[in-house]
Amino acid sequence: MTTFTVTDQSGRLDKVLATQLADLTRSQAAKWLDQGHVTVNGQVVPAKYKVHPGDVVVITPPTPVPLEAVAQTMALDIVYEDDTVLVVNKPQGLVVHPAPGHPDHTLVNGLLAHADFSAINDVIRPGIVHRIDKDTSGLLMVAKTPQAQLALSSQLKAKTTIREYWAIVHGRFAETSGTIDAPLGRDPKDRKRQAVVANGRHAVTHFTVLEQFARYALIKCVLETGRTHQIRVHMAYINHPVAGDPLYAPRVTLPGAGQFLHARTLGFVHPVTGKLMTFSQEVPPLFARTLADLRAGIDKTTKIR
Repeated sequence: MTTFTVTDQSGRLDKVLATQLADLTRSQAAKWLDQGHVTVNGQVVPAKYKVHPGDVVVITPPTPVPLEAVAQTMALDIVYEDDTVLVVNKPQGLVVHPAPGHPDHTLVNGLLAHADFSAINDVIRPGIVHRIDKDTSGLLMVAKTPQAQLALSSQLKAKTTIREYWAIVHGRFAETSGTIDAPLGRDPKDRKRQAVVANGRHAVTHFTVLEQFARYALIKCVLETGRTHQIRVHMAYINHPVAGDPLYAPRVTLPGAGQFLHARTLGFVHPVTGKLMTFSQEVPPLFARTLADLRAGIDKTTKIR
């Protein structure tokens, strides 16, 4: 239970709660208010309640429900598979593993119905050694044994894996390539976003301009590190945000189902054979159609939110 007294805060209660509690989003605050987990001066109030100085707010969080991934049959685009590893092409819109707000129907749920991960002691992320965002498409490597998981995780830590992304980004480039070396961490002004911050984690992205259009460009990004939203934040930082990005792109951008970002090439040393394995997957249909339009001089820029 958490109690605080309103002093100089103002506005809607759900918004105030989201600013007071570090791990609470505004939507979660509204849900807690609807469920009666928050009182003001001993009374249950709606999310739209406007706080006043002296209000005593009491928050009694609901008992958390333990997350555990369960097998759910779904269509998976398996690019490669053997007894120890598999490579899957994740579609845009699919969450990688269960989390609060996404307890099921994730890639992990589908993988559990596809193969046996019982030897890996992880009920939420069995076999997952790296992730890509929900609205980013493309290649992921998945370990099927504890030994493979250790080997692949070690390669990621040693920065020996190959991870190349294609993205459509805003603007015209003066250069044909570059490197962004800027530390990343949670945005102090918005906890849903990442930002370049002085005390953030080391993050490096290399980019190459593949095609330049009137107001956009197709680029290739190579990750040296793998931070949350790394490409999305780094490209926005140099004023070339990924088109369609709901968090970091301008509201006026290319319409789609999220950011135009695709994990196109993936390479790693096989944990058993020791051979370098490299896989590439073409961009999904919506990305391809948008790219074809730009090549034809058709710009469908619109206000998306």
